[in-house]
Amino acid sequence: MNIQPANRVNDIQEYYFSRKLKEVAKLNAEGKDIISLAIGSPDMPPSKQTIDKLCEVAQQENAHGYQPSSGLPELREAMAGFYKRTYGVELDAMSEVQPIIGSKEGIMYATLAFCNPGDEVLIPNPGYPTYTAINKIFGTKITYYDLCENNGWQPDFEALEKMDLSKVKLLWTNYPNMPTGGNARRETYEKLVDFAKRHNIVVVNDNPYSLILNDNPMSIMQVEGAKDCCIELNSMSKSHNMPGWRVAMIISNPTFISWMFKVQSNIENGTFKGIQLAAAEAYNTNDNEWHRINNIENYQRRRVIAEQIMDELGCKYDTDQVGMFLWGRIPEKYNDVEELTEKVLHEARVFITPGFIFGSNGKRYVRISLCAKDEKMRQALERIKALKK
Repeated sequence: MNIQPANRVNDIQEYYFSRKLKEVAKLNAEGKDIISLAIGSPDMPPSKQTIDKLCEVAQQENAHGYQPSSGLPELREAMAGFYKRTYGVELDAMSEVQPIIGSKEGIMYATLAFCNPGDEVLIPNPGYPTYTAINKIFGTKITYYDLCENNGWQPDFEALEKMDLSKVKLLWTNYPNMPTGGNARRETYEKLVDFAKRHNIVVVNDNPYSLILNDNPMSIMQVEGAKDCCIELNSMSKSHNMPGWRVAMIISNPTFISWMFKVQSNIENGTFKGIQLAAAEAYNTNDNEWHRINNIENYQRRRVIAEQIMDELGCKYDTDQVGMFLWGRIPEKYNDVEELTEKVLHEARVFITPGFIFGSNGKRYVRISLCAKDEKMRQALERIKALKK
């Protein structure tokens, strides 16, 4: 037999962290005790009310059947309420909010709903690798637009205007930005909405980090007219310490939501009733004080340690970054970023992320995750201090 995979399988690679974590697991099996400061998976638990609600519903005999793909009304209402309280954005819970099982899935639904094979999409460089991978899988034409440190990692709109935009269907954007920590700006959102309307392009803003070390949470939907031409993804993974629960949402106008829901309804059923009702409980009860005590104060302490690690590595970084990572430029003495990250992994036994995985504009940067206990981060700092310079 001579069976070959589809071409799309050859066009993508296994996700970097999936591949690298196998290597880390092997090193741990050899007794190396690797400290991971790479993955953005919150290590703190959800609120007690959230867990209690999950357990309560799980005890109900009638709670274990299939759930509607559209999501339970209680969850949709809670999501709309979260947007009203957090961003001051009014949403119709039944037509402008769509629960999904994660932002990765939302990226897939938006791509399938708006793009035919060969259509063009604009993706930030550096940017979340899944934007590229999913568009490769579905056969769209990818064009990267540059984000640069000297511009605060914001889009260069003069450069965008000079591009041939005639075949562009979607522009992907992500603020607060991952991996760079560049914060959302009202001016950027206003320019994106204007750009979208003038060029008949849909802007998709990926917004999971706005509550992490950020004094001014923003949504692109705060801009007048944004619902007409924009989609926003938001997730509970980072903000509510629920990465493994797989609860997120798509926000847009009813027409766009209906198109994406056609795709979604053919791919997934609604998640377990207990998860949906527990997620609603989290949105309704996790107030500013909960976020301060259970997220912000922890990340603030860890951020100080991450900055000390960057200093030990000789990396330069912007102290105004937000989010759950720290992004830094490596010293010129290294030929490339993996020369540094592999040295740190194999000599200090600390796993940090090389920036090249986010695009060519990240090739001289490293990213440190704040999703490790304080003690582990301090231990990583001491190991790195002991490195032979």
